[in-house]
Amino acid sequence: MPDNATISLLKTRRSVKPDLLALPAPSGQHLETILTIASRVPDHKKLAPWRFVIIEGAAREKLGELAAEACKREEAEPPSHVRLETERKRFLRAPLVIAVVSRVKETRGAPEWEQILSAGAACMNLCIAANALGYGTTWITEWISYSKTFGEGFGLAANERIAGFVHIGTATQKPDERERPALADVVTRWGA
Repeated sequence: MPDNATISLLKTRRSVKPDLLALPAPSGQHLETILTIASRVPDHKKLAPWRFVIIEGAAREKLGELAAEACKREEAEPPSHVRLETERKRFLRAPLVIAVVSRVKETRGAPEWEQILSAGAACMNLCIAANALGYGTTWITEWISYSKTFGEGFGLAANERIAGFVHIGTATQKPDERERPALADVVTRWGA
């Protein structure tokens, strides 16, 4: 089997920490290509059980204020000034953030789990497409994905959850390779 560019990309891709992502970020045709590829995932019953929210420019700072507000409301102890500043800067770490929102639809023959997995596949396709175009990415959720205050302020409907925030930009340094599991530790043959 030839080792083509797709195989090479998949064998070597790495997440890049959000604070190591800088301009330029994808825009225009690159962004449209990334989102088009992100939507080409398994989708039983053609439900599109996900949607994408682009967070860029000044919207990143505004969303950081929402994260700080959620932190103030939901933490058992009043958060420190340092913690609140961290939350305010949460979306400023990368020049572009795309939220992938899982939106499960009650549909006979398309179980909830399949729809959630489709949203996860959309996150991964988004990363791979951006990586193929030369951008660095990282897919993270963090505590805000599970925050009721943040979700309401972000505009999530009752059937929606954040599958992840994909941070995108140009990597300022190459990430180190990390240890991967040995196939012998994660692969079995049924009935063998």
